[in-house]
Amino acid sequence: MKKVLDLSGKWDFRFCSGELISEDFSDSIVLPGTTSCAQKGKLNEKAETGHLTDIYKFEGEAAFRRTVSLPCIENGEKAFLHLERTRITELEIDGRVIGTQDSLCTSHNYDITEFCDGNEHTLVVYVSNVGYKTRGGHMTSPDTQTNWLGITGKIEVRVFGKVYAKDVTITPNAKRKEFSVTATICGAQSGSVALKACCLDSVAECQALFADSKLYATLSLGDNAKYWSEFERNLYDITIDTGCDVFSAKAGLRDFEAKEDKFYINGKKTFLRGKHDGLIFPLTGYAPTDTDEWVRILEISKSYGINHYRFHTCCPPEAAFEAADIVGIYMEPELPFWGSIHGENDEGFNRQEQEYLIEEGKRILREFGNHPSFCMMSMGNELWGSPERINEIMGVLRQSDSRPLYTMGSNCFQFVPCTVENDDFFCGVRLSKERLIRGSYAMCDAPLGHVQTQEPSTMKDYDSEICAVSDSGGSEDGDTIQIQYETGVKTVKASSKGAGFTPKIPIVTHEIGQYETYPDFTEIDKYTGPLKARNFEIFRERLEEKGLSHLAKDYFTASGKLAMDCYKEELEAVLRSKKLAGCQILDIQDFSGQGTALVGVLNALMENKGIITDAEWREFFSQTVVLARFEKYVYTVGEGFTAKVQLCDYGNESLCGKTLSWSLGTHSGSFTIGDYENYCDIGEIIISSISDKDETIALTLSVDGTDIRNHYDIRVLAKVDSVELDGVTVVSELDDNAKQSLERGETVILARVPDVDKSIEGFYCQDFWCYPMFRSISQSMGRKVPVGTMGLLIDNGHPALAGFKSEKHSTPQWFKTVMSSRSEILDDVKDKRVIVRTIDNFERNHDLALIYEYDYESGKVLVVNCELNSLTASPEGRVLLKSLADYAKNNA
Repeated sequence: MKKVLDLSGKWDFRFCSGELISEDFSDSIVLPGTTSCAQKGKLNEKAETGHLTDIYKFEGEAAFRRTVSLPCIENGEKAFLHLERTRITELEIDGRVIGTQDSLCTSHNYDITEFCDGNEHTLVVYVSNVGYKTRGGHMTSPDTQTNWLGITGKIEVRVFGKVYAKDVTITPNAKRKEFSVTATICGAQSGSVALKACCLDSVAECQALFADSKLYATLSLGDNAKYWSEFERNLYDITIDTGCDVFSAKAGLRDFEAKEDKFYINGKKTFLRGKHDGLIFPLTGYAPTDTDEWVRILEISKSYGINHYRFHTCCPPEAAFEAADIVGIYMEPELPFWGSIHGENDEGFNRQEQEYLIEEGKRILREFGNHPSFCMMSMGNELWGSPERINEIMGVLRQSDSRPLYTMGSNCFQFVPCTVENDDFFCGVRLSKERLIRGSYAMCDAPLGHVQTQEPSTMKDYDSEICAVSDSGGSEDGDTIQIQYETGVKTVKASSKGAGFTPKIPIVTHEIGQYETYPDFTEIDKYTGPLKARNFEIFRERLEEKGLSHLAKDYFTASGKLAMDCYKEELEAVLRSKKLAGCQILDIQDFSGQGTALVGVLNALMENKGIITDAEWREFFSQTVVLARFEKYVYTVGEGFTAKVQLCDYGNESLCGKTLSWSLGTHSGSFTIGDYENYCDIGEIIISSISDKDETIALTLSVDGTDIRNHYDIRVLAKVDSVELDGVTVVSELDDNAKQSLERGETVILARVPDVDKSIEGFYCQDFWCYPMFRSISQSMGRKVPVGTMGLLIDNGHPALAGFKSEKHSTPQWFKTVMSSRSEILDDVKDKRVIVRTIDNFERNHDLALIYEYDYESGKVLVVNCELNSLTASPEGRVLLKSLADYAKNNA
């Protein structure tokens, strides 16, 4: 590029459609930006509950005009108007239409050479955010970055010399320590160019010949070559000098490969610790286009162990790839599509849309493919339709650019998964209906996962599910099944291909986690841009209407603590799975749409929510994690304890020979870490008596001389073989005898499961994603709706729990009791005192109680919404019952 004229700044502006249409440019706007950020249009008074509210939402067309002196260029030079990050555009110069472009993911470039004469010209750019050839996924969704209108990146005139390089492809080969460079040389049929690659003290240069305007050259870097990875972020400055123009780009020397069941970076195995990203930027409603902001964002993610970004039906701007090159993140953009890709002879085939997606894919590869961080590419999210047609589309893109690894999509054909010829890796949630490779699922996609159904433990991994050779999880060819489709429901054809399916390529588990927290209403005032958290305001009002607003902060904290425990169990299961190649979390960041899914350790603004620190999170999700495998978290006094200590290590340096120290209460010891590759069984902790008293103790693991550590809170309860109930009245209904006891001033324990229509099913695990969205989907499919509760809020200072010491939030000692209970709806019940409260979701906001008390005559009724035989069936249930009985006796 020879010269750049920056056109950012003030432009004339008018709306061209809708009730705001104007015939003249009587208004102005500053670009880059959007109409919403500039507060153009009619104020939107609506309050959305499913996502943030764009207070200046506009869908239609607007025009941006500017009169500018275009540069005077020499004969043979070329000039282009470059518009980074916009919608459908049409360019008009001096009243003449130059053309139209419609890429959602890449820049629009218009040839304006004939107007570059040094004189003033009037440019009008028409931008429309309607009429897309595809719906656009999270490129256009109100759930994420919104369907904004404007131009959000660079706006400039780019002048190129008489001979210049375009469509430059830089292909690294770390094994051979070289870059292959191809380009089209415009303005000359043949000749030579000067190529140079420079990184610190590594310099390579050559004079390369081209013919038929095509350049094919190799830059050999030699023994001093510098590599790029998440650990070594060395970047080369690559230049192509034609003598009258210089092309420049950053490149990294790396090989990112898929071999058998693993990914490799520069010949070394790596494990993808991925984050879902939907371009959520609530302060603007669009993705930033400056590199520094993306560096800040990616460094936050990396501080939570992330080394990989999967972009859900979207592609980030250039600045994101530049930042990922700097920070060391493996990027996976995705075509902006979420739906069905049908074959040409199938019902529903949409030729125009498919051709658009293919061209958009080529544009993404062409514009961003030189970045070393651009490692993978997906065809879309949760696709259905024709695997053969998706394979053809992948083949077209691979022929265009073979550098990234390809996948047919993220979680395609969920219940009947398959791979196709052009798949380099598989991304999904199950290998058949019953072979699950993540810990949680929506109720409409049941069966549920182990985190949702099993007692908390550290034993789970997915290797047996991955290695299973057959099961009954497939469907007959031609059958139809009803599926969750986008955020709705659809009936699709199934296939028997899923039965016994085991990919022979790396497996990445898709969108794991999705454990919700209650809203933090203190966030509301942070939404200072065009997107307002009116959904939060409505949720707060609902809580106030139920008379529960004083509990909001405790709801947030207690639900968040449980969510983090669920994430720990899920992520450690992933890291114990030797047959997995990676995971993609949904999400470390709150998702502001799709019903409002507050599933992050960070809020939507990428701020820590105050539930867990980044250092605590990295204990169980980082490049190197020490793991303990034990059957349960709850023991009784004098019980034995056994744990296997393991290591999952995808770091840059081996820990062989280092000492791992452990402690558990009064017990401690150490092991020497032996030789290993990625996974290591370090040793076994065997303790004959875990503790001689009722207490919570931490099992801590740490590698000496490093910051690698992990810990597990183990609950040791008193040993209670049976509960002495003499002197206390325990009933399943308030009969005459119970009422007589109450009249004498006694405390009566009412232990029973309340009627279904007056209660909510007991469910220990945190709610999945968000109740409103999946309640609606389940109802549409005629399936069971999710339970929708968000853990316990415990009055742990109440004397009824004096013998069953608890945290304020759900911990494993409550699992068996909760799962055999139903929490009673007390919305209209006055004068009750809740001891153990179940947190309901922000849509229902029921006042739910597991344990509560109220006065009756001269006595008290202590209600436990669990049957007596369920309490006496487990050690922790008996301890809880004894504590309640002691309280009842002491309050007689």
